[in-house]
Amino acid sequence: MSRLREKYVREIVPAFIKEFGYRNIMEVPKLVKVVLNMGLGEAIHNIKVLDSGVDELAVIAAQRPVVTRAKQSIAGFKLREGMPIGCMVTLRRERMYYFLDKLFNVALPRVRDFRGLSDKAFDGRGNFTLGIKEQIIFPEINYDKIDQVKGLNITIVTTSRTDAEARFLLARMGLLFRR
Repeated sequence: MSRLREKYVREIVPAFIKEFGYRNIMEVPKLVKVVLNMGLGEAIHNIKVLDSGVDELAVIAAQRPVVTRAKQSIAGFKLREGMPIGCMVTLRRERMYYFLDKLFNVALPRVRDFRGLSDKAFDGRGNFTLGIKEQIIFPEINYDKIDQVKGLNITIVTTSRTDAEARFLLARMGLLFRR
C-alpha cells in the first residue's frame, strides 16, 4: 500500500468524520482517478512532437497514454477530423496514489517560485484541475533528451459533493494551497 493511501485510511478518514460529522465511513470523500492530459497542437505540422510527448507522458505516469484525435475540422488551424493532437492517461488505484505522492512531495516543490496552488481551480463538484507549464519538474524526465518544453493538465477527480470537502481532502493529503 502506498504512503498516501495509508495516510488516507489512518489519518484523513477520522479527520473527515470529526470535521464534517459523517456517520458512516462510506460517506467520506475519496479519490476516484487522476487524468493527465498533454495537448500537442504542434503535432499537426511535426508528428515527432507527438511521439516525444507520448514517451514523456508514459515516463511521468508509468502507464502508456492514449493518443487523442481531433473531433472536428478547423480550417483556420489547418486541422482535419481524426488528426492526432494530444495524448492523455487515466490513473486509478495504486498508480494514482503513487503519482499524487510524487506530485505533492517532489514535483511541485521544484516549480520556480512555488507558493501554493490557487483554490479557485475547483469545478464546483469537488474536482481539481491544475496546469503545469513545464514537464521538466518531474524527476524522471531527462533534461538533456527533451526537444521542447511542453505543459500538461492534471485533473484530480474525487467523490466529494462540494469544493470545501475536496479542498479539505487534498490539503490533508499534502497539496499546498495559497493563503
